[in-house]
Amino acid sequence: MPSSLVIALDDIVGDGDPVVSVAPVTLSAPGRAVPLEVRVSAPATGGDLPVVVFSHGNGWNLDGYAPLAAFWASRGFVVVQPTHLDSRRNGFGFDHPVFPSIWTERIADLTRVLDQLDTVEAAVPGLAGRVDRDRIAATGHSWGGQTAQALLGARIVDEEGHVGDDMSDGRVTAGVLLAATGLGGDDLHPFAQANFPFMRPSFGELATPTLVVAGDHDQSRMSSRGPDWFTDAYAHGPGASDLLTLHGAEHSLGGIVGYEVAETTDEDPERVAVVQRLSTAYLRTALRVDGGAWPAARDALRRAADPIGHVDSK
Repeated sequence: MPSSLVIALDDIVGDGDPVVSVAPVTLSAPGRAVPLEVRVSAPATGGDLPVVVFSHGNGWNLDGYAPLAAFWASRGFVVVQPTHLDSRRNGFGFDHPVFPSIWTERIADLTRVLDQLDTVEAAVPGLAGRVDRDRIAATGHSWGGQTAQALLGARIVDEEGHVGDDMSDGRVTAGVLLAATGLGGDDLHPFAQANFPFMRPSFGELATPTLVVAGDHDQSRMSSRGPDWFTDAYAHGPGASDLLTLHGAEHSLGGIVGYEVAETTDEDPERVAVVQRLSTAYLRTALRVDGGAWPAARDALRRAADPIGHVDSK
């Protein structure tokens, strides 16, 4: 039985439509260690559909995150999920020659998706001509959040302390960062400092409207800071307009990676349902589908008798 909060949020984001999902779809990626494959999910009907590009967490692939991807697609978005090089399907470990450049290849994968929307449209029967390419969001979970935030404007600080290149993409006008790791520095554990240069972000250049989602029980093994580490994009990113903090949530935020998967340490279908609906409401407003969806969803969460989380806004 859905909770009163979920019912209220359903009134805002609407009923879902049937979804068509096609995978694998191969995109052009010259010089990439293995072919770039994506999953494309879209509502079976409707037009002027915004695009949501989703970057998975470490080790995952285009078949993960169905609770999010399928829900977003059912509510009117074309969702594209690439399989990045770090996927366990590829078997590239820390000692593989390709590993040091995986973080930049991840960003390139998202750009390749945007460059090849013709191929994406053609892959799904009946989708061609129904996509609104002027409304695009970059989203991701964990390492995928680090990847997506580059398209939103965040940069990487090098070992000398200089802010690195701008890898943002002007085609992207909104973002959702789910459990994206925070600032680097002395709080990072030595292994992360040595192996993950992307864990030195600069959020001062993140100017694109973005929702940050974090769990208040998410304690990373990469940092000695507490769960507030996962809120740094909101604290330091001028475009990060809203922060959704989920009470009791750990890194998988209740199971957004998938139900009953090993990574989910805080299995909670109610939490997943709330993340689905609140992120949908934010995307609908940020991508100019429904200007009232996000304010109404925030209000519904605030008025919930037993709130599962809270939203801070700038």
